[in-house]
Amino acid sequence: MMTPMKSPKPRSPRSASRLLYPILLLASGSVALAHPGHGPADGLLPGFAHPLSGWDHILAMLAVGIWAAQLRSPRLVPAAFLGMMAVGGVCGHLIGAVSGIDQAIAASVFVLGLLIARTVRLPVGIAAGIVGLFALFHGLAHGAEMPATAGGLAFGIGFIAATSLLLAAGVGLGTLAQRRSIRIPQLAGWAIAAAGVALVLV
Repeated sequence: MMTPMKSPKPRSPRSASRLLYPILLLASGSVALAHPGHGPADGLLPGFAHPLSGWDHILAMLAVGIWAAQLRSPRLVPAAFLGMMAVGGVCGHLIGAVSGIDQAIAASVFVLGLLIARTVRLPVGIAAGIVGLFALFHGLAHGAEMPATAGGLAFGIGFIAATSLLLAAGVGLGTLAQRRSIRIPQLAGWAIAAAGVALVLV
């Protein structure tokens, strides 16, 4: 006689909140680094702190990692974001502030959250193109806001390093979340999309 398979126990709602702890810790620790007067103005620290200085950057980069995990492309999609952000950083440093860039960054947070929430599965090349476009906006902001006293190369290395960590954290969180329940990354996506709307309206 065949015994019926036992249905898996439902996950506790606490599972989703536990996955958000690393995001909150990373963000709260970055606020102090982002304020003036912390570290040498011409070193790596200002560049490293810059992507961690605003929720728009943090959420977008984590979202890219989570979506990459959903697409099962933990390397190519984040690499596309990182490469285009570096290009945007150089352009931003050369041309200065671009009108409407903050709104474009906020819109990127909303769209990325929606892609995660709806579990949108696109060919990796198209997904890389989408995140690359968003990365250009973020890079323009980083480059334009580089302190006048900061060395361009050191600042660039700093913000690329911080972005790499955020992308890796997003991939890790996305992979872990999917192993627990496909609904957890979807809920995280809706939360990120809601944050994007709030950022647009602010």
